[in-house]
Order: sequence, then C-alpha cells, then structure tokens
Amino acid sequence: MDLSIFQKAKKGNYYCGDSYFYKETENAFLCALADGLGSGEMARESSKAVMEVIEEHPDLALEALVKKCNEVLVGKRGVVLGILRIDFEARTYSYSSIGNIGVITVDPDGKRNRNIPLAGYLSGYPRRLRISHGTVQKGMVFLMFSDGVNDRRLSAKFTHSKDVEQITQQYKELYGQLRDDDITLIAMAYN
Repeated sequence: MDLSIFQKAKKGNYYCGDSYFYKETENAFLCALADGLGSGEMARESSKAVMEVIEEHPDLALEALVKKCNEVLVGKRGVVLGILRIDFEARTYSYSSIGNIGVITVDPDGKRNRNIPLAGYLSGYPRRLRISHGTVQKGMVFLMFSDGVNDRRLSAKFTHSKDVEQITQQYKELYGQLRDDDITLIAMAYN
C-alpha cells in the first residue's frame, strides 16, 4: 500500500482532535481514523484512546473492534470513526464508518464511490454497525477523511491521480489554510 496523510489542527488550536492508525502486514492492511467530538485536548483524548484500542487489537473483526472502541469511551467525549481493512490474500476490502468520517473508493478506471456513513457517534453505548465490502483491484485508491475535509473539494481532479502524495499535497496547497475544523485526509493506493 502507498499511503500519504495531511493533518492540521483547527485554526487557533494546538491539539488536533483527529487521530489515526495504520498497519500493514504480509496478509492485510488496516487504517482507522477517529474524530473526537468538539475540538482541542478533550477531543484528542477520546480519539487517541480509540486508536490505542485499535493498535492493541488490529486483527479483530471490524464488529468486535468497534465494540472494544466503544467500551473505552465510557466517561469520555464520543468519537466518529472510520475503519478500512484490506485482505491481501482474499483481495477484498471492508470498511465501516460511523458519523462523519468519509470514505471514497476510486477504482482503476476512475469510477468513484462515496460511502454513506451511519449517523451518530460512539460514546460507550451499543451501536449498530454497517460494513461495506468489495473486491480490491490493483491501482485502486481509498480516501478516508474527517469532517474538516470538504468532500466536494475532493473532486475528480484530485482522485484522477493514483499518486497519493500528489492527492494530499494538492489538497493541502488549495485548502490547507481553510481550517474551520481539524483536517485529516488519508490517501491510500493498492498496488
């Protein structure tokens, strides 16, 4: 997997409330992005707690992983969460998104697919989960982003490129200074 990340805290904040984690092994790739509710240090505390759970249990099924993440949020601010897993042997991907973490897939022919995340957020209470599945193809691009990224700005001109560094760099140059919220854009390409 090729991977590139652009992250910036909300204008005026020192701490970014978005946290991410990724791990690639011989057999699989996992990437997760959490956005703590609100902004600043308290938001960061919640999003980091969720990433620590994912880092400790990267091989769990998505349902079990989200359940563990939800458990760690009791007594904390909530988070919105997106998780992508690619199984290299089966050549499949699966992702789930709760709240406003966006996921866009772009197949090698340039066809874009934007997921519709489940409404709401994780906050320690049981949550329904919807998981999307598909077949991964060489040259496929995945974009995962927090709500600080305006998905309309991730137009075809951005996703036409298979160069993940170019995607994040272009977004940074064009929109990196417009920060009404924390921004995290993760661009991934399956090669």
